[in-house]
Amino acid sequence: MAEFQEPQFTGGAVDLGALAQQAEARKEMESSAFQPFITVTQRDIEAQAFQRSLQIPVVLMIGTSRSPDSESLKATLQELAAGQRSFLVAYVDADATPEVAQMLGVRALPTVVALAAGRPVAEFEGNQPREQLSQWVDSLVSNIGPQLQGLGEEPQAGEEEQEDPRLAAATEALNVGSFDAAIALYDEILADDPTNKEIAQAKATVGVLKRLDPQNRDTDPIQDAETDPENLQKQLNAADAEVVAGVPERAFERLLALVKTQPEAKTRLLELFGLFDAADPRVIEARTKLASALF
Repeated sequence: MAEFQEPQFTGGAVDLGALAQQAEARKEMESSAFQPFITVTQRDIEAQAFQRSLQIPVVLMIGTSRSPDSESLKATLQELAAGQRSFLVAYVDADATPEVAQMLGVRALPTVVALAAGRPVAEFEGNQPREQLSQWVDSLVSNIGPQLQGLGEEPQAGEEEQEDPRLAAATEALNVGSFDAAIALYDEILADDPTNKEIAQAKATVGVLKRLDPQNRDTDPIQDAETDPENLQKQLNAADAEVVAGVPERAFERLLALVKTQPEAKTRLLELFGLFDAADPRVIEARTKLASALF
């Protein structure tokens, strides 16, 4: 088995549209009957694969119908998954959704990545004999499965959770540029459900959007920061803008350079971390640097 390589995620900050899609995908996962073999896309991979791996091991296969080896491996995994609830196979069609394959840093097709607790734990490339593949899956289930939450009981018909009306109200507030009203609604939801990561991300995103509202500025915040490097507020504004521009690593580096002397920089850095998945390599790297800088 090939040595595991950490997936390289690309792209910018979490936008509200993506958050809405992820939240919808998570609802679908929680309210629908478990299927041991599914196809995932960019819209639902976070909920259907990474979130599901908090409960049971997930075998994430990235393949293509153009490869006989890929089709053979897909068929074998589908057979192994049928009729059980101990693991899930999530298939990514690299031809239909190449952005997902790129997001995962796939170098060859087919590639299989094992997920557990929201993190990759093993990978291999190419087809494998059925017996070896079965042993590999059994090892995941027996060694990692007991450490996870488990699936629990199947949801019953008619038990689908109703959407919180405050979400629609927050969206309406954002549509008219009322950032404070949206934040207040998110705060209400978080008061009732403090562990809701999607809402926490949405609130953090709105905070950034509010600070970057064109009505509140008429200059380029990044250029402003470059011309006045000693101005803390301009550095904070530039970090916001870099995250929105899709280069969060620059924002993190900008703020990391200030955390020893400027407490506001640490506060802003932690807030920006909240816009991303905790498993994002860029966040992990920046958190490691933050710990080194502070201690």
